[in-house]
Amino acid sequence: MEHLYALVQSNAIIISAVILILAYILIALEKIPKVTIALMGAAAVIFLGLVSQEKETADGLNEHYFINFVDFNVIFLLVSMMIIVNITTRCGVFKWIAIELLKMTKGKPLFVLIVLSFFTAILSAFLDNVTTVILIMPVTFVVAKQLDLDPVPLLIAEVFSSNIGGTSTLIGDPPNIIIGSAAGFSFMDFLSELTLICFIIMVAVLTFLYLCFKKKLVTTEEKMVGIQEIDNSQTITDYPLLKRSMIVLGLVILGFLTHDITHIATCVIAFIGACILLLFEKPEEMFRDVEWNTIFFFIGLFIIIGAFEAAGGIKLMADWLLKVTAGSQKIASFVILWASGLLSGIIDNIPYTATMAPMIHEIELEKGREFVLPLWWCLSLGACLGGNLTIIGAAANVIVSENAAKNSHPIKFIQFMKYGFVVVFISLALSSAFIYLRHFI
Repeated sequence: MEHLYALVQSNAIIISAVILILAYILIALEKIPKVTIALMGAAAVIFLGLVSQEKETADGLNEHYFINFVDFNVIFLLVSMMIIVNITTRCGVFKWIAIELLKMTKGKPLFVLIVLSFFTAILSAFLDNVTTVILIMPVTFVVAKQLDLDPVPLLIAEVFSSNIGGTSTLIGDPPNIIIGSAAGFSFMDFLSELTLICFIIMVAVLTFLYLCFKKKLVTTEEKMVGIQEIDNSQTITDYPLLKRSMIVLGLVILGFLTHDITHIATCVIAFIGACILLLFEKPEEMFRDVEWNTIFFFIGLFIIIGAFEAAGGIKLMADWLLKVTAGSQKIASFVILWASGLLSGIIDNIPYTATMAPMIHEIELEKGREFVLPLWWCLSLGACLGGNLTIIGAAANVIVSENAAKNSHPIKFIQFMKYGFVVVFISLALSSAFIYLRHFI
């Protein structure tokens, strides 16, 4: 074993890089569950000694202890928000709001498209994208049937909207949670920096989609009247749960917004909110609804990337980027934006972001905080918006595709990509203009 460890240590960068790249390839092939791949990779780097199993050394705490590479800010925030959202969803409040908004459209197809899209985007800013599309899809199928419309244009618009809306906040998309923790950004930092550009992108994308689908968004006056008559009185199923969950959710969001004043970490705020709601629930039932696959995927991934970082691979990547861009902040920003946007449509944006975040942090150590600020925002915009490129670009896309097929309205890969390519190009072009105006003028 000593000879093996000596061999591994002398080739640590190469071996850790091979494990990381192999994990990427296997995740992209989707033949093995990605949580299994992440945990197997983590086990491999621990076994090979690329990260340490010892918490302490003779000189004190061991900085290469494998647990140190797991970002528990991300883990606690994800688990806590999953619990809060799962409990809140059970009372039916989000479905009730969606139906009320649809009734306000008076059944006009264009307004239905706009309302469903913006509602999805806003909900995705505060809930995870998968939960949002799961909530909105049943309403979409009911409305499409009532208006005798093809639901596919509405579903495609909702997918795009969920990824755009999720880009605008710290908790809207997992890549942002990783970036927020690594960069030290607050909830308000994301809101103040990205809300405007996300709104502009939403308007541009909906304009494009309307031009594409306007011939399909046609119905009769008689059918439009039916939307206004949908019975929404039984949608709320538990009023005591509604009151306490909305109070807690509201206070949690308020806590996020006032982080710059209170300096309480967002993961702690969400954790407290989850604990309060659990007082009224059976924890074993709530924990069954937590997406543990996602949580352990993050844990395994952090350890794999930690091994690459401990070996010096992340520093090599940072030095390479600075060399290629000749140390130009502007060029580095746009390289990260467009590379992130295109790659995130092909590979999972979570491992991509988890790899890029420590690289930008390494650049920050060398070039300073001011230099990397636009790089962080470019990573967020690219990684989140790039998910719209293909039907497998984000988890929400896959969920919508599977449910559409079950309801006899399949969305084909090429069909989605035909719109997705234009949407991502529009999104990245507008993001480029925004970053340039915001940070380079």
